[in-house]
Amino acid sequence: MAAVAVLGAGAWGTALGKVLAEKGNEVRLYARRSDLAAEINEARANVRYLPGIRVPDNMTATHDLERTLHGAELVVFVVPSHAMRETVKEAAPFLSKKAIAVSATKGIENGSLSFMDEILREGLDLPDDRLAFLSGPSFAKELALEQPTAVVVASRNQHTAHDVMHRFHTNYLRLYASDDVPGVECGGALKNVIAIATGAVDGLGLGANTRAALITRGLAEVARLSDARGGNVRTLAGLAGLGDLVLTCTGELSRNRTVGIELGKGRKLDDIVATLGHVAEGVKTAKSANDLADRLNVDMPITREIYRVLYEGKTVQAALAELMARELGPEF
Repeated sequence: MAAVAVLGAGAWGTALGKVLAEKGNEVRLYARRSDLAAEINEARANVRYLPGIRVPDNMTATHDLERTLHGAELVVFVVPSHAMRETVKEAAPFLSKKAIAVSATKGIENGSLSFMDEILREGLDLPDDRLAFLSGPSFAKELALEQPTAVVVASRNQHTAHDVMHRFHTNYLRLYASDDVPGVECGGALKNVIAIATGAVDGLGLGANTRAALITRGLAEVARLSDARGGNVRTLAGLAGLGDLVLTCTGELSRNRTVGIELGKGRKLDDIVATLGHVAEGVKTAKSANDLADRLNVDMPITREIYRVLYEGKTVQAALAELMARELGPEF
């Protein structure tokens, strides 16, 4: 039985841990809070973040990071993007040099404007060919309920991508391999920002025309940023791009879409976040993406307007009017 460490005991970490446990691995789920670890072990469920889903017997929650990582040949990072750097720093001394590290986190760090692949490469004493990045359209609840799901795993090493792909594959979770780390990372991070925008127009009571326009033009922004970072534009036509974008912009379980809906209804961001109960990555990523677009001179008007709504108090109505009044030009 292989030892697997999953760092992050939220809904997504628990769902991925369940998959790996059902594959016959000894899964250790690291929770930053000791009380949460105790609750999971006692209830055999993550009642707070993934209620109603039984945790397999060979999956144990723990608050001891050294114990979690001891002898683990696969380490899955599933913490919020703003906590990734600290988690990597704390985990690095206990990580086996033979381990494969997988990031299942989507976002761009504020300040440094680093994607998760850059944080792992900087913080872990592992070569690039032992790093992989999981992304694609996947709600934790639906995966935990074993509803058919397809995602992509990207690595700069083909063998690592295929190794991780087979480690996660089940009769309800299908994976595809990619060598385009920048493209997969861009798609995963930016779709959360576009989902806030799409939710906001839904909150205004607008219809399918507006939603389709935002998803499509949002995809164009993601592709431009990916291209500026050396990504392959074709990646954005796949699971990590269009697939994840459609899911997050239209799915009822999308936290980022929910933030947007409430903004469209006129609620304040602080009140929305306080009642959400989970992290909505798009809120922090909107700032990072806006700053990165400026740094790389990439035109990202939807991202810019969502940044202004979230951080400068602009109304959703004014942001939409600004987008519609932009100078006309070619689609591509």
